[in-house]
Amino acid sequence: MVAANDKTAITYSLTSGKAGDAPEGRKLIESLGEAERITYLLMDRAHEGDVTRTLAFELGYNPVVPPKKNRKKPWVYDKELYKLRNQVERLFRRIKRFRRVFTRYDKLDVMFMAFVTLALIVDSILC
Repeated sequence: MVAANDKTAITYSLTSGKAGDAPEGRKLIESLGEAERITYLLMDRAHEGDVTRTLAFELGYNPVVPPKKNRKKPWVYDKELYKLRNQVERLFRRIKRFRRVFTRYDKLDVMFMAFVTLALIVDSILC
């Protein structure tokens, strides 16, 4: 999911349980297009790979992601800015208030994504 803050989801996608987050994350970053101004991407360590960071830089984004501890050449990142990443986690927490999202009752992906979209809409109205 790409979110502007804890109340606004920009785009999201659904992957299988076995799929990695980074390839799908790159697709979401590409779907944003080029940045028109300085824009920071606050990402978790699942997206700290060189390919993802290079894509973000090429599109004009400034990725803020901590390097994994076993990196041979770690980079410096803004730790204070990275603390704002919890806003996306708060968005996830709020849509999981809907039991149907939390327990994943739906067997079809299209139905699950439709209800996630509905949950995001209702959450934006109520909050």
